[in-house]
Amino acid sequence: MKQNSSSRKLNRQAQEIIASIVSTQIADPRLYMVTVTGCEVSTDRSLCRVYVSAAADSYDEVMEGLESAKGRIRSLFGRAIKWRVTPELDFRIDTTTDQAMRITEALKNVPPTLSVPKDESGYPIVEGGSASGEVADVCEPVPDAGGDADQDREAPDDDER
Repeated sequence: MKQNSSSRKLNRQAQEIIASIVSTQIADPRLYMVTVTGCEVSTDRSLCRVYVSAAADSYDEVMEGLESAKGRIRSLFGRAIKWRVTPELDFRIDTTTDQAMRITEALKNVPPTLSVPKDESGYPIVEGGSASGEVADVCEPVPDAGGDADQDREAPDDDER
């Protein structure tokens, strides 16, 4: 949904109210450790997507709990928000925290080649020249033999043309 300062304010307001409702006024044990991470309210305020995070192993239970409490949450939200229209609530699991955990774990297992000091070009820094087992830089330009290759060829005779 398109974002501007007005819609960001509505999204933040909806997130705060729904988070308060879920944490304090809904007594479903399936929603015990649910966090409302964001909301997106449509421009006509008829739909509000609510993003929630929970433990990865309890996604199905959380969605069942939210679906069963959706009517109550919407009713309490409508009273608290005081908009002309109470938006339909669409709950979705926010998996960004799971992705962040996977990235953190991947960064803990850094391959040893990434921890080698490198120069500004990205090549490993070799201290003291080439040591045993180290490969010399094979990309150095070969010095020119002293002339242009075209000049070394003989010009064809007029008879050969």
